[in-house]
Amino acid sequence: MVLIIFTINVVFVTIATIRMILTLKGYRYIAALVSMVETTINVIALGLVLDNLGEIQNLVAYALGFGSGVVVGSKIEEKLALGYSMVNVISLDEENSLPRKLREKGYGVTDWVASGLDGNRQAMQILTPRKYESKLYQTIKELDPKAFIYASEPKTIHGGFWVKTIKKGKLAG
Repeated sequence: MVLIIFTINVVFVTIATIRMILTLKGYRYIAALVSMVETTINVIALGLVLDNLGEIQNLVAYALGFGSGVVVGSKIEEKLALGYSMVNVISLDEENSLPRKLREKGYGVTDWVASGLDGNRQAMQILTPRKYESKLYQTIKELDPKAFIYASEPKTIHGGFWVKTIKKGKLAG
């Protein structure tokens, strides 16, 4: 019984985590379907625990399953990598080669000269699907190990070279 409660709760919380992420990413209809499965599993798990409330190991299994489900759901979300990342890069690259090399790999790069504490810098914005984000970091670090990199997640994207290229699958991931 303990193993069943643990497993059911891992599955429940994993699905709940994925549903929440789908909702946040704008996949509301898929999230609604997932929530129906989530609720069914939760009712089964709660029923098993409440029917055997006198046995502390069932409650512990429920709690451990819940925590484990958060971890499993987060790992699955990392693998799904839904959405996009806006990667900002600040480089000392004076020859302007980093933006060119990234464009050759299919990334949409907007770059400009920026002023830093010790002089001019090359600033860039690069939109990438999250599934290619790690590869982009690796590429930037290989081309400019001292580059300053930070990323954010854009909520809305409309128009431009980036969207057309990414939707056509032309990015060299």
